[in-house]
Parts: sequence; structure tokens; C-alpha cells
Amino acid sequence: MVGFPAAVIRRQQFLIRCLGSYNNISKNICNNTTIKMQSLMSPSMEVDAVSVLRSITPSLDPSRHKGQAGKIAVVGGCREYTGAPYFSAISALKIGADLSHVFCTKDAAAVIKSYSPELIVHPILEESYSVRDEDKKSISAKVIAEVDKWMERFDCLVIGPGLGRDPFLLDCVSDIMKHARQSNVPMVIDGDGLFLVTNYLDLVSGYPLAVLTPNINEYKRLVQKVLQCEVNDQDGTQQLLSLAKGIGGVTILRKGGSDFISNGETVSTVSSFGSPRRCGGQGDILSGSVAVFLSWARQHAAKGEAGVTPTILGCIAGSVLMRKAASLAFETWRSFVQSVEADTLSMGFKEVSLATSFPY
Repeated sequence: MVGFPAAVIRRQQFLIRCLGSYNNISKNICNNTTIKMQSLMSPSMEVDAVSVLRSITPSLDPSRHKGQAGKIAVVGGCREYTGAPYFSAISALKIGADLSHVFCTKDAAAVIKSYSPELIVHPILEESYSVRDEDKKSISAKVIAEVDKWMERFDCLVIGPGLGRDPFLLDCVSDIMKHARQSNVPMVIDGDGLFLVTNYLDLVSGYPLAVLTPNINEYKRLVQKVLQCEVNDQDGTQQLLSLAKGIGGVTILRKGGSDFISNGETVSTVSSFGSPRRCGGQGDILSGSVAVFLSWARQHAAKGEAGVTPTILGCIAGSVLMRKAASLAFETWRSFVQSVEADTLSMGFKEVSLATSFPY
């Protein structure tokens, strides 16, 4: 065996000590941030999120057929953004949904299909640059007609990942949301979907099956629009309650160091696991996760087995799994990217579900 010079060994030892110190500091920062956030948002209820996840996850039964474990559709994806809808849709499959669809623009479809053959991709959305003014009405009608063919099959829609802000595209998505609401299909709204909703609150106002998943900036815009004030973390719990009430009882999952969930009646907190890494795409994975658990929670409630609103249960379960996956990804290396976190979803799900009776 070839020996290393003493200088090389000393540098390696120094590097190891530095990394060890960094990890300890990172953990302390993460923990302190969580504690600070909890104190600002209190009083709220820290829920047993893992138990919620276990309780609403359906058992695997040989008598089940394709589709019964969930059919999710993501509405998003344009020329600039193809990764976001992919991560949202593939996360739904990795958690356990049977089928996952993506409704996107024609430019994005081939790219998204190339990411995975497991997704069903519909290249039906259009952006303004490719549509003449005189054709907009007829094309919009065709888009809605195509989505309506599938609408009754879906257990939940995810609106917004990679959607972009093209005016004609947003008009079409607004119509899709109206049809989903008429069909009583739940909607998880994230990314540019939140930009749309913030400007047109009537799309979700008063709809109990709508879930909004804002990050810090999206939450700020919602508070300014609905409550006409700035975010006040000193009274964060009450402000979150007021915001959910102000939008007619929708469920809001406020993402952060701890996740806070409210439908205007209660506030639940999920602070288990997590990671100090904040890379793009985590919200897309969360949106797909919440969509699956929301559909499972509705199935659970239909059996008379749930006393809590399904949207709340879906958010709690989606939050804790996302946070577990993030912690596993962070263990691989501090600069993990979303493809790594998406791959840790299944392992995270297995670890938090070990007490259940169904096999993996």
C-alpha cells in the first residue's frame, strides 16, 4: 500500500474537522430557526404527522385494480419550465398513486415525456405567441373540452408547477379550475398557480377542496391581497387563520422551517425532520405528495374513518413525508438537488410507515 505524506493526512484531518463543525452548526441553525418559528406562530398544535400518514395510507390489497390508489393530474409546463411538472407528477407515482398525468404546452410535452415513460402527457395547452387573436376563443374551447374528457377520472389536480405567466395560458387554466370545481375535484395550487389565484381569488374562494401551498413570498402576496396588511409573525397563527377564512375556508399550507396548516378553523404544525437545504423544486415534490395523500384521505373519510378534514390530513401527511425525504437527501450531501430528493421519497415513505401492516 502506498503511504500518504504527513502533510496530506493533516489537510484531510483538518477538512474532516471543518466539515464536522459545519454539520453541527447547520443542525443548530436549523433547530434554532424551527424553535424561533414555532414561538412566533404559537399557539398552534404540533400534530403526530407520522400517525396521520399511516392512518390514511391505504393497505395494498390483491383485489384492488389500477386507479384505485389514486389518479393525479398536473396542469403546468411550458417552454421555460419542464422540470417542475415532472417532479410533481413523478412524486405522486413514487408515493403510490397508480396514474399520473401532465397537461402542458406542446413545446414542453416532448421534453417531459423524455424524462419518464411512466407519465401520461397531454400536449394541449397553448401560449399567446402561437395563437392568433381571432383563434383564441376556439382554441380555449378545445382545451377545455379535452381536459373535460378526463376530469371525472381524476382524484386530484395540481395546478401551477412550471405553468408560467402567459396571459392566454392562464386564461385557459382559469377555465380548467372552474370546471374542476364544478366537478368537485380537489385542487392543490402551487407556483404560478398561486400567482393566478392571488389575482383572481374567486377561482378558489369558498371551495373547501382547494389547497394552497405558498412559500414565504407567495404567502406575503396573499396576505397583502386578502388581508391588506403585511405578514405579522408575532401573531402568525391568528393571521393564518384569518387568511384561510378570508379566502372562504380553503386550506393553506404555509411552508417554512416548520410547516403551518389551516383551513380557518384550526392551525396544525409539522416540524419533524426537514433540511436546511432550500433548492428549487421542493415545492413541486410537495404539491404532488399532498395531492396523493389528499385523495387517500378522501377515501378514508368516505369509509367514515376520518374526523378531520381530508385537506388538512393530506397536507399533514404530504408535509411530513417531504420533510423526511429532504432529511434523507441532505444526509447524502449538503448540496443535493431535487432529483436526489425525489429518489428518497420512497425510502422516506418506507421508513415512516414501518408500523403499518401493508407490505412494500
